[in-house]
Parts: sequence; C-alpha cells; structure tokens
Amino acid sequence: MCGISGVIGSEGRESLRRTIKKINDAMSHRGPDADGFFVEDTIALGHRRLSILDLSTAANQPFADASGRYVMVFNGEIYNFQDIRQKLPDYPFVTSGDTEVVIAAYAKWGKDSIRLLKGMFALAIWDRKDNSVFMVRDRFGVKPMYYYHQDDQLIFASEIRAILASGKVPKKINKRAIIDYLKYQSFVSPYTPVEGVYQLPAGTSMTFRNGRISQEVYWDITQQRHQETETDISTVHTRIRDLLYQSVERRLVSDVPLGAFLSGGIDSSLVVAIMSQVNRKATNAFTIGFEEKEFDELPYAELVAKKFGVNHSKVMLRPSDFLDSLPAAMDAMDCPSGDGLNTYVVSKAIKANGITVALSGIGGDELFAGYPFFKTFSSLKKWGGVFDASRWLRRAGSSLIPQSDQKMGRIKGLLGASSSHIADVYPAFRQIQDEYTLNRLLTREAFAAGGGHTLEEQLREKEGNIDDFDVLSQVSIAEYMGYTQSVLLKDADQMGMAASLEIREPFFDHDLVEYALNVPDKFKYPEYPKKLLVESLKGLLPDEVVHRKKQGFVIPYNIWMKNDLRKFCGDRIERLADRGFFHAHQLRQYWADYLQGKNHIRYADVWIFVVLEHWLEQNQVA
Repeated sequence: MCGISGVIGSEGRESLRRTIKKINDAMSHRGPDADGFFVEDTIALGHRRLSILDLSTAANQPFADASGRYVMVFNGEIYNFQDIRQKLPDYPFVTSGDTEVVIAAYAKWGKDSIRLLKGMFALAIWDRKDNSVFMVRDRFGVKPMYYYHQDDQLIFASEIRAILASGKVPKKINKRAIIDYLKYQSFVSPYTPVEGVYQLPAGTSMTFRNGRISQEVYWDITQQRHQETETDISTVHTRIRDLLYQSVERRLVSDVPLGAFLSGGIDSSLVVAIMSQVNRKATNAFTIGFEEKEFDELPYAELVAKKFGVNHSKVMLRPSDFLDSLPAAMDAMDCPSGDGLNTYVVSKAIKANGITVALSGIGGDELFAGYPFFKTFSSLKKWGGVFDASRWLRRAGSSLIPQSDQKMGRIKGLLGASSSHIADVYPAFRQIQDEYTLNRLLTREAFAAGGGHTLEEQLREKEGNIDDFDVLSQVSIAEYMGYTQSVLLKDADQMGMAASLEIREPFFDHDLVEYALNVPDKFKYPEYPKKLLVESLKGLLPDEVVHRKKQGFVIPYNIWMKNDLRKFCGDRIERLADRGFFHAHQLRQYWADYLQGKNHIRYADVWIFVVLEHWLEQNQVA
C-alpha cells in the first residue's frame, strides 16, 4: 500500500522536481516508511511507501527494471507474484517482493502482463525509450488513480488532493458531477469534484504519449458470462468454498503483522475463520464493542474468536467517541463521501495495536444477495412483462405519493421507472436524493452542466451484456459498477490510508466473483440472506452467528445534527447555498424542514450537503 504520483511535461527538471515533491508530500499518510523520486528531462515520478513485502531499502520506489528502460511507481499488492516470478527464470531479481516482479513482467510481455496480475493495484510505468507512460488500475478499482491532462502535461496521483497540491490545476468545482454525488453519496467514475481531474476507470489502462492519452479496457465485469454453468449444487458449494479459501490465503502474503476486522457478522466471521485455518500466525482480530446492548455484536465476535483460537482485541467505544473522531475523519476524505466514519475509527484502532494490514469482509452482501433488493428485483423481473406494460398506470400511482415525502422516495422511483431493466430500477434502490428534491434544490444551470446521469448511462451502455446474466447477478453487477466502486471501496482506501493501514478484501477476488456471477439463480436465491455463501461453508461458523438477526451500530447522526453538530452543519449549509448552483432559499428551507422533522427528511439526505461544503472549503475549490 503506497501513494504514487507523476508529472510529465516540458517545464524543466528543477520545476518538475519541486512539483513532484509538493504532490508527494501531500500523501505522506499513505506511505510513512519511505519516499522516493525519479526526475529526468520531461518526467518526474514520486512514491510514498508503506512497507508490506520485502522491507529492505532495495525495494524502495520508483523502481527501474534490470535494463534501465522502464521506471515504475506502484501502489497495491500482487498476491500471485511468486507464480509470475517463476515464469521469469532468466530475470536477475535483486528483491523478494512483488514490485520487481511487476516491472519484470512488463519488460517481457508489455501491457499483456497486466492480465496475469491477481490483486489490487494502480501503477505507472515510464518507457525511457518510447517517451511514454503506461498507467493501469485493478479490475474492481480497489486502488485509486486520478489524473489531470492539459496540452502536453499530465499529472497523476493516488489522491485528488495531491494533484491539487501541485499548484498547476485550477481549483474549480465540477458541476457536471454534482448530481451524481447527491444521488449516490459519492462521485461516480470517471468524474471527481474537481473540473478536469478524472478517475482512471477500474479495469482500464491508459497510455500517455506526445501529449495525447488513449485508454483501453482490459477487464469488464459485464463480459464475464460463461457459456457453461454448473448444474450440480454440491459442485457449486465446493467451488465457492475453495475459491474463498484461495482468496483469503492470497491476501495473507505479508512481511508485517496482519489482522482482520471482526464485526460478528457472517462475512467478517468467515474471513477470520478461514484465516485461522490457513495461517495461524495471521490470526489477530479486532472488534468494536458498545455499551448499548442493542448495537453490540461483541458476544457473537467472541464466539468466533473462541472457536478458532484467534488473538481477539476488543475496542470499547461510545457514540461520543465517533463524534470526537468526526472532524479528523472528514478531514481525511480525499473525495467527499456520505459514509466512512466506521471505517476510519476501526482503522485507527487497529493501527494503534501495531497492525499494518487488515482483512475486511466487505463485499459479501453484494456478491451473495445479502440485501432485500435482490429478492425485490427478482420478483419484479418475474412479472417484468406486466411491470413494463403498466408504465402509465404505475406513473399514475407514483403521482399519488407526495413529492416532498422523502421516506417514500425509493418506492416513488420504482413506480416511475421506465422499465424493469436494472439500469432503470437500480438507481432508485441506491439513491440518496430523489429527482424531485434535486429539481427543487439545484439551479437550471447546474442541471445543464450535469449533462446526464453517469451511472445510469453506464448501465444502459452495458444493457445487452448485463441481460445475459441471471437476475440476481444483474444486481451484483450494478452494485460493482455503482455502490462498491463509488462508496464501499473508495471509503475503505481513503479511511484506511488515513491511518496508514492497508485493507484487503477477499470478497473482491476476481476469480471468486467471476464464478459466483455465473452460478444460476436457483442455487443463489436468498431464501435467507447469503444462503449460497452460508451453505458453501456449512459447519464452519457457530449457528448463533449464522442464524442471528442482522444488527449493527447505527451512528446517531440524526441526534448529533440537531444538537452537537447543529452549528457545524448549519454554517456549511449556509455557505453552500451561496455557491450559485443551488437555489439558496430552497436549500436553507430544506435544512429548516429537516430540523423541524418535516417531510420525512433523513439525516443522510442533509449530511451529503454538509460533507460536500466541508470538502470544498478544506481544499479551496470554488
């Protein structure tokens, strides 16, 4: 886990050196163990290192291949690097980690080498002979990569704030992306909060040569449909079990202490259980406990820890501890997000216990139908013909729901959907702000700048491919394209790295995901949540964990925002209202309605405005 950066342009060596240092210094939290630079002619590369594999200084970056032609900066972990290394018997390796394997593979096979990599990664390789840079991001977008291109100059980094620190990017808000942020509580790829700064999409490579960029998709989740699927349930169970064990084992490769998040739920408990069986030295588990018994999952986590003999650390917290951590968590956001406080607090606690790498159970719900929407969409598709044919009747029913009632926003959105296709239905499931509220709060100019809704457009572009999958897998694919990339994985990276903690997610292993997406719905249907996952690992977890009612700590934002955080939130709402792309009076009234408990406005509906303004102020973006 590291931070990478680069500047390509004709500004002169000394200017490049100063610029890359500014960028690199802005990411010190991503790599406190070492920093390094490469500067020559028209390029400067920077690196911040959080040492995980091969802790020697020989593995510091930027890293050149044996020939000296290629120079690389690399962020992430390649779990199968030993297998790739064996395919390179003639290469004169001088380190034992994954970094040198990546650049050696590229020197031999070029961009085709990327398909061999199994892991999470974002990297850039400078070709000194060709005067070009090759950049690539992992299949799910676990590791970030942002860039800014203007004329013959390219600036890239692991964080948006680092690019802004260069002093060469206009700090202008990206109004085109505001609508997506308000709908989905984060900025959807390829856009960011800053105009001209983009995310390199997941599963995509980019080449910069002679001032021009070209992109190429090397992995697309919607194109992973297999012609033959399993017809025997016992075979499916065995394969799911084997793939999950393989995924966890891959993520235990480390030369520093390992641990795991253990919430007491099914997903994190399975990860800890498998860890304990695969590598006894890696069994450090951390659970956040609460005095409020209705939120406390500690008893279930203790059952798992006791059964598998793990070194279990319990961190007892009160709601006020989260409130105390809120300012630092908000300051840690490289990209505005309506979520992430839990991850920040837990990451801080784990790092304080001497752990540098932690496994997380996130992703299990999205892959194994853990949300009620999976069943909802399955029922909807079963009656898809009737649903599609009743469009006008549904819209008439939708009109009967008061537009101001945000509690009914999702139902209203589903009733008003154009069709039963996932592109028309999924947004209503995941949206924070509905169309009525956006129309009321945003100016006409803001809507004109938006130019369409990015996520919906991406889903429609892939409509033919997505329809080839069974219904439940269609929801999973939408989740991967939407929520997991924009919120779940982004928060895991930015909040974990704020604590200099590397978070690894076994449920985002592409071998496991590709297989599970091709399992027929008849085996995957969630008669109870995540039925296929539970039955594939039957007997591994205590029954009390498997069959208990799902719970979790609900951060009392609603109470805070009307009391302790009232002035904090109100001040930011006031300043956001004056930015010109909101109807000032309507936004202020919206805040007043929330404080008075009107129209079923939820804390999340308002919190995203507060976070946005805080981020814009902190980064001086106007």
